[in-house]
Amino acid sequence: MKLKELCKDEMPREKMLEKGADALSNAELLAILLRTGRDGKNVIDMARELLLSGNGTLAGLAEMSIEKLCTISGIGPSKAITVAAAFELGRRASLQSALDSAGALTSPHKVFDIMQPITKDLDHEECWVLFLNKTNRLICKERISSGGLDSTVIDLRVIVRKALDKKALAIILVHNHPSGTSLPSRADITQTQALQKALKTCDIALLDHVIIARDSYYSFADEELTKTVRQ
Repeated sequence: MKLKELCKDEMPREKMLEKGADALSNAELLAILLRTGRDGKNVIDMARELLLSGNGTLAGLAEMSIEKLCTISGIGPSKAITVAAAFELGRRASLQSALDSAGALTSPHKVFDIMQPITKDLDHEECWVLFLNKTNRLICKERISSGGLDSTVIDLRVIVRKALDKKALAIILVHNHPSGTSLPSRADITQTQALQKALKTCDIALLDHVIIARDSYYSFADEELTKTVRQ
């Protein structure tokens, strides 16, 4: 059943025009993306079924790949791509809002706000660098490497070269722990100290190394684990 074939009270597009997007349920918003249902199930019921496939939450649904979405009855590639694109736009809007409001990156929480939307759903480790100017404002961010479930490579030479190319005076290293614990490993500590030494030879500061584990983070600067290098 298509949207236009629903009863007037059940038509989410019209409801959105009349009352605004915030008046719609999650299922009604999804129904607008899906546009049509399938035999024996109208589009809103199908949207509810889709939501349940993500454990009943938008966060769970956002984590589903296009391939997994296509395994749901009535969801073909076109619908799956539309849903995935909507979630990606939401992630990018959230990231841009965090960047716009961040100003100078003077705290690990600001770094977390910028990077958590990127890393929270990853099932593998990624290493990112935030390149900063002399007032600690973001020049750009860049993914340096992508690894496995519990490790990723930090290439010191690549990071130093990129920092010099971008004329950055400071950087913040960020990587994620899909395991859910933000505590650093011995390798994390060793690599952080080595990177700080390498950057110091070029008069570039390593302001922090932030490890993100879904909804929590660990800041090397807060814990002063690189203090021995500064001395």
